[in-house]
Amino acid sequence: MHMVYLDSASSIVASQLESFGLENDMRAAERSQKMLNLDRPTAELLYMLVTSSQRRRILEIGTSNGYSAIWLASALRATEGYPLLTIEHAPDKVAQARANLLAASLQDWAQVIEGDAANVCCALAGPFDCVFFDADRVSAPKQLEYLLPKLTQDALLLADNALSHPDEIAGYIAGVEALQQFDTMTVPIGKGLHIARRRRQP
Repeated sequence: MHMVYLDSASSIVASQLESFGLENDMRAAERSQKMLNLDRPTAELLYMLVTSSQRRRILEIGTSNGYSAIWLASALRATEGYPLLTIEHAPDKVAQARANLLAASLQDWAQVIEGDAANVCCALAGPFDCVFFDADRVSAPKQLEYLLPKLTQDALLLADNALSHPDEIAGYIAGVEALQQFDTMTVPIGKGLHIARRRRQP
């Protein structure tokens, strides 16, 4: 049983997107047409991780239509953090995400950046105390490489699809573990959430 509550505007839009995402993804023939939204229990866990550890500067890679951004932006509003930065390469999904964040009254708590994730990660200044990887898993190691100098001492890294796409995410997980700076675990929730928290250096 899951009992994580958003405010009324965000909750209505999130529920609508859950239904839309399921129906759309059943009909869509190509992967690029799918929304591939988080399962709600995973979204709720993200919200709890962010709020309980008081994360205030979050980067999301892979916005889609903004479902997970609604949860992350809501969490940042709760922690009185900075607006979420979220990257999406598909122009139609960028437009959907911006419209959905506006409908959820979260337009001031999220900035949707259109572009190639690796290029954007290279250009962003940071710092970030939390990064959520939810685009194609194969490019995540390069994104991580660009972001490492911009992470806080106790940065939290989150990545979805750790159990549903183990081969595709293997390079990212190996890259995190090779750094020998992070405590890691995979939570069997939704499609599998990989969690890595950087150990503070003495």
